[in-house]
Amino acid sequence: MSFKAHRDRLFERLEENSLVIVYAGSPVHSNEDDYYPFEVNSQFFFLTGLEREGMILLMSNAQGIKSETIFIEESDPLVERWTGKMPTKEEVRELSGAENIAYLPAFESALGRIMTRSRISHIYMDVFSGGEDVPDYNHRKALEFQKRYPAVCLKNLREVIIPLREEKDDDEVSCVRKAIDITRQGLEFVLKNLKPGKMEYEIQADFEYKCKCLGTRKFSFPTIAGSGINGCMMHYGTNDHEASDGSLILLDLGAKYGNYCSDITRTYPVNGTYTARQREYYELVLKANRAVAEAARPGITLKDLNDLTKKILGEGLVAMGKISSVDEVGKYYMHSVSHAIGIDCHDCCYTGDVLKPGWIISDEPGLYIDEEEIGIRIEDDLLITEDGCEVLSQAILRDPDEIEAFMKA
Repeated sequence: MSFKAHRDRLFERLEENSLVIVYAGSPVHSNEDDYYPFEVNSQFFFLTGLEREGMILLMSNAQGIKSETIFIEESDPLVERWTGKMPTKEEVRELSGAENIAYLPAFESALGRIMTRSRISHIYMDVFSGGEDVPDYNHRKALEFQKRYPAVCLKNLREVIIPLREEKDDDEVSCVRKAIDITRQGLEFVLKNLKPGKMEYEIQADFEYKCKCLGTRKFSFPTIAGSGINGCMMHYGTNDHEASDGSLILLDLGAKYGNYCSDITRTYPVNGTYTARQREYYELVLKANRAVAEAARPGITLKDLNDLTKKILGEGLVAMGKISSVDEVGKYYMHSVSHAIGIDCHDCCYTGDVLKPGWIISDEPGLYIDEEEIGIRIEDDLLITEDGCEVLSQAILRDPDEIEAFMKA
């Protein structure tokens, strides 16, 4: 993947005499002597392809001269003895495509030199706050810079980088395709082993075991495995109930590949056969899912797709006697049908933007019938093309007859 091409595209969008500073981030303590798994800042990864904590990207177009430097830790044999090998300058140069690689202690002098010798008027940083409880590392650094250089205009990097991340290049699409294929194989492994009496966390373990055997290091988000009434909770995460005979299991999950996400949801009968009532709801959700895939194309918005979804689900529920008017569909469908997918599962985008070729979006209608303990969501990943879309997850079983046949086989 050409991360240099990502930086070149960003340079084209910057103000004259500006800087870009992006920090990879810092690990967060989970207790006295351990850390939460490190997740690199998404903007940093998009621009460098690197996932190591502590690194810094500095880009400058001061006085018409473009330059870029990545600052990294210097290898320390003692540290490596305890926590593993540290990347070298050569390795960072090869992966990122950046020629100038320096060690972290040189960052402050390099920044000071640019600020005192060039007419820098704008600086772009990732100012996403991340909430009040644990402020994002880049946000904290942006506030520090603002205090240090109050005369320089601080600009939100996301405003110029989001359009670049919305339209995926061929390499990014290839990573998502691979992530989806691994997810497909993980779900097929789940179906081969699914039966009444299994715990939700066992079903989760089946999926994650298979994906890791296929080369996945990380998942797009914590796996959701909600059986029965638990499938009616959007972000159910405890996965600690038994999947009982006659119930459904809603699986919202996704493998990552090359740090790019897949996001798939399927709803299966735990005993291998949908009841008549479950199938009635399932086929209505499937109808909406197929309609969204048919409608998705350049020039429309995510809101347009959600309006279509509400219409189909609402009309279906009226016909079933669950609601008296399409306007009441929110009682059983309470989320949107689509979001962008990429480095982040809910990838950064402007929801009012019209779709363009290269967007990858979710297609996830659902119905959540608490009183019948039926939760159904069917989610695919769509690549917007020149005249429509490609269902990247087409090979993942969704037809109820095919699901039942696969489970019985």
